[in-house]
This record gives sequence, C-alpha cells and structure tokens, in this order.
Amino acid sequence: MPGWVWTVAGALGGLVLLWLLLVAALWAARPDDLRLRELLRLLPDVLRLVRRLAADRALPRGARVRLWLLLGYLALPVDLVPDVVPVLGYADDAIVVVLVLRSVVRRAGADAVARHWPGTPDGLAALRRVARLPG
Repeated sequence: MPGWVWTVAGALGGLVLLWLLLVAALWAARPDDLRLRELLRLLPDVLRLVRRLAADRALPRGARVRLWLLLGYLALPVDLVPDVVPVLGYADDAIVVVLVLRSVVRRAGADAVARHWPGTPDGLAALRRVARLPG
C-alpha cells in the first residue's frame, strides 16, 4: 500500500476520534429534559440576545468573535451530532449555545446578558437557571 493511503487513513482516523471526543463532551454537558424544554421555549429570545451581544462593541473582541461563530454554526444545516442520534442529536445546538454563553459571561460579565435580554424577566431567570449563569 502506498504511503499516502496510510496518511489519509491516519488523518481520517484522527478526525473520527476527535468527533467521538466531542460527542462525549456534549453528552456530559447535556441539560436534563426539563432544562432543554425551557431553553427551546426561550429560543427566539436567545437568538436575539446572541445577535445583540455579538454587535455590542463594548464586549471584548474574543467574546464577540465566539458569538458570531455561534451564529454561523446555528445557520449551518450540518450539525456536530446528526439529528438521528436520540436526544443529543436535537440538543447539540442548545448545548453549544449554553457553552458559548457561559464563556461570554466569564469574559463580559452577567450584566451584559441582562442589558441585552429582549424577553421578560422570567425568561431571563429561566435562561440563567438553564445555562447556570450567575445572577
């Protein structure tokens, strides 16, 4: 077998291994069913929140870049985990949103989320509970 075949096979094997590690990490970070249902109800407000945060020049550049990348990921028709995978297939978008929001709150502070939240105070409280964001 030519050497390039082994190189391609090794690269593909490495990609599969990375994907499996990512799926395992997402599985470990998955919210329970109640939290997921709450987050799905909040989805329109969360999307507006992410867009508003991404456009806020007062936030650190790294946080805004993560938010724009999140918006791009959510717009893609391809998911990290295919939708045929039970529970996690549909939850991967919600999990990625939660992880990015936690990262942004660590850099920009919880007040940035409160300042840009387009929904009700109860909705913001639910988002904080679901994403385990500081109040």
